[in-house]
This record gives sequence, structure tokens and C-alpha cells, in this order.
Amino acid sequence: MTKTTKSTLITIGIALAFYLVAEILLQTGSLSSLLQGLLVPLCTYVILAVSLNLTVGVLGELSLGHAGFMCVGAFAGAFFSVCTKGVITPDGLRFFLALLIGAAVAALFGILIGIPVLRLRGDYLAIVTLAFGEIIKNIINALYVGRDGRGFAFSLKDTAGLHLDSDGQLLIKGAQGITGTPHDATFTVGIVLVIVSLLIVLNLMHSRAGRAIMAIRDNRIAAESLGIGVTKYKIMAFSISAALAGAAGVLYAHNLSTLTALPKNFGYNMSILILVFVVLGGMGNMRGSMIAAIILTLLPELLRSFSERRMLIYSIVLIALMIYNWSPKVQVWKEKNRAFFRARNPFLKRVNK
Repeated sequence: MTKTTKSTLITIGIALAFYLVAEILLQTGSLSSLLQGLLVPLCTYVILAVSLNLTVGVLGELSLGHAGFMCVGAFAGAFFSVCTKGVITPDGLRFFLALLIGAAVAALFGILIGIPVLRLRGDYLAIVTLAFGEIIKNIINALYVGRDGRGFAFSLKDTAGLHLDSDGQLLIKGAQGITGTPHDATFTVGIVLVIVSLLIVLNLMHSRAGRAIMAIRDNRIAAESLGIGVTKYKIMAFSISAALAGAAGVLYAHNLSTLTALPKNFGYNMSILILVFVVLGGMGNMRGSMIAAIILTLLPELLRSFSERRMLIYSIVLIALMIYNWSPKVQVWKEKNRAFFRARNPFLKRVNK
């Protein structure tokens, strides 16, 4: 077994261990209702962190519009589920199709945005992707979609612009969003999607395409001189990242009764939160992004007993994690400890060999 395979199995094992612990706590009644409600959003955040790490950590491009791709996938999947409720009877099949549609629509937007945007670099790319996320959110907030015997009708003004029949149905209600989305998202489905996302990203990283993407990140000019298609691989990474964000959005949408494009759901702060998961977990480190998303999502809820001091403690933990992960002196200290334990543990010696 290669070192890469071992690392992938360890990462998948962490996700499965978290699932087993959570299920045991659920069956024994040890989880509060608040924490039970966080299980599906937790899976959503892990998928978002892993997918953004593909763009930021592996590709090396700063994107601040990841919440926009999540928003596109969420509304596309929820719209499909609302339209086909009662038509596609197996709920699992309908949800699976909604996942595919949400991921495909988000990937399409990733390609359309990526073709012109990925010619930019650094701060310019970050600003443009941020603008994309805000544009998507505001368009959906102004969008009205209805359905009657003549088909679908669209309007960016109000419901009167739809001109629906008396038996028409209003599907998307502007700022009020979509109501009546089926509750198909479960913790088990969320963990399955987390594992699938990890397998997709980790296999891509260790493939020929992944090595080309990392070569572009390290030195674009050298990669071009070797004949690597920079635009092709950039769009590939960007679209896969967008597709996974869209799938996370579908999971998020099917955990809510009403889906709205509010700033707290798909705004700038959401994109920054996902970026924080990536930075704290480590650029290009999918296992670290997953652990950081779990810790930073659960921590505010676990600290609720501290009342007003809750966010102060949360901020201190963020600073401590940043120092632990990125301080040069701490890195040297961690490497010394690893060498110390390896030298005295025969099992670790065999694993390293």
C-alpha cells in the first residue's frame, strides 16, 4: 500500500469515525436538539471547505465567490425537487437527481465564470469572484418563477409580471425564496457526500491532472514551457470545485423548509467563513480543512454556556489554531516531536518504511 493510499484511507476513516460517534450519541440521546440540527449543515461546510481548498490550496487562486456556486446549486436542486414532488415518487431518486442537477448547473456557472475570470490573478481574481457571488444572490432575490397550464413564467419585477392563470403555482417568490422543499437531506446522506467529495478531490490531486494543476500553482511559466495547458487545467479545477459547492448547496437546501438567498446564507460572510476553514486547515490539506470545518462549526454551540464571553473564546481559539498551524517555531517544535516519537515507536518505523 502506497503512502498516498494510506493518507486517503486515514482521511476517509476520520469521516467515518465522526459518523459512528455521532450516530452512537444520537441513539443514546446524548446529543441536544441544537447539535442534532447542526449535523447536516456540518456536512455541508465540510464539502464546501474541501471544494474551496481545491481552488485555493491546490490551484493556488483566491476565490471569494464560493457561496455563489453554493447558492446556484441550492436553488437549482430545490427548484427541481419542488417541481417534481409527487411526480418522481421515490424520494431518494428525486434527491439524487436534484444533486446531479445542482452540481451540473454550478459546474456550468464555474466554466462560464472561469473562462474570462481565470485570466486574472491574485487580488483581481478575488474581487471579481466576490462580485459574482453578490450578483447571483441579488438576481435570485429579485427572481419570480411561476407555473401554470401554459408552462413556466419568469419575472424580475413582481408576481404580477408572471401573468399566471387562476390555477397557477408560484415556485420562486423573490426575496421569500422557495418554500416546500422536501426534507430529503439526512446525516447519513451528508456523510456519503463528504466521502464522495474527498475521494474526488484526493484522487484528482494524485492524478496526472492534479500534478499539472499543482505545477501551475508553483510556477505558471515553467508549466507552460513543459506544454501544460494552463487554461484547460485551471477551468477543470475551478469547475469541479464549483460542482462540489453546488452539491453542498443542494444538501443545504433539502434540510430547510424555506430556502432564501439571504446574506447570512449565501453572502460575503459565508465565503469568508469557508475560506477560514481552508486557511486554518492548511492549503492543499483536505484532512485539515475537514477537521477545521468540524471544530469551528461546533465550537460556538459548545461555548454557549459562556454567554457573552463565547465569541471572545472563539476568537482566541482561532488565533491559537493559526499560530499552531503556521508559526515557523511551532513547525520546528512539531517536527522534533515527530522525530522523537518515531525513533521510539517500532510501529511508526514500519509505517514510514
